[in-house]
Amino acid sequence: MSYINVNGRKLQTTHQTVQLVINELGLSEGRYAVEVNGELIPKSELDKIHITEGMAIEVVQAVGGG
Repeated sequence: MSYINVNGRKLQTTHQTVQLVINELGLSEGRYAVEVNGELIPKSELDKIHITEGMAIEVVQAVGGG
């Protein structure tokens, strides 16, 4: 079990990858971008990034409108 930060919230998780965490939190819908420890990560790589203690994940959702 690891403690991580997601969008500024401290969470406890048993998930092994960033993709699993953001899926569970419902943050992987629509258009979004993910930053891990200050580095922008391509969506195709999210399932390869393993969770580590203290990891900081930021997920930004794109919102359309005019």
